[in-house]
Amino acid sequence: MNVGRAVEIMNAGDIVHVSYKGEQIFIQNVDEDSRTARIYTKSNPDEELEVDILQLIEEQ
Repeated sequence: MNVGRAVEIMNAGDIVHVSYKGEQIFIQNVDEDSRTARIYTKSNPDEELEVDILQLIEEQ
């Protein structure tokens, strides 16, 4: 995924299906300078992770 799309998804009013390492996630924040995203999984919303945006996959 690219940074611009990650920002669009984060700001979207609709639910967009995105995964990280095969697990459905929500994007909480995007750092455009470092090209990272703060995410949390649907299965464990209390555990936040900071990951490289390139590792996020938008599912169709």
